[in-house]
Amino acid sequence: MARSCQVCGKGFSVGNQVTIRGKAKYLGGVGTKITGITRRKFKPNLQRLRVTIGNGTSTTLLVCTQCIKGGAVTKLVKQQPFRLPKLEKAAKPASEESVPSGPRARP
Repeated sequence: MARSCQVCGKGFSVGNQVTIRGKAKYLGGVGTKITGITRRKFKPNLQRLRVTIGNGTSTTLLVCTQCIKGGAVTKLVKQQPFRLPKLEKAAKPASEESVPSGPRARP
């Protein structure tokens, strides 16, 4: 079926579009009337997404947003995020006490 999620299979669902005319009675009118009922389609929110398959290859799929949010697919990582290099912290000698300095230091 065209235009359906390739992960969960979600596709179109059908319903009615109801056209209403008039002013509601509680607002001072004579009431609302249904003037037409037509069939309509509820379309899924599909996104074209590049995903990685289990063996490391990537492909483009048509996936609904609920599968993306739920973690059913893993997005293709184009570039690893930047990380700062870890610096080694030098240990302070135990003989020196940390004495506050500056204009607000207490004696």
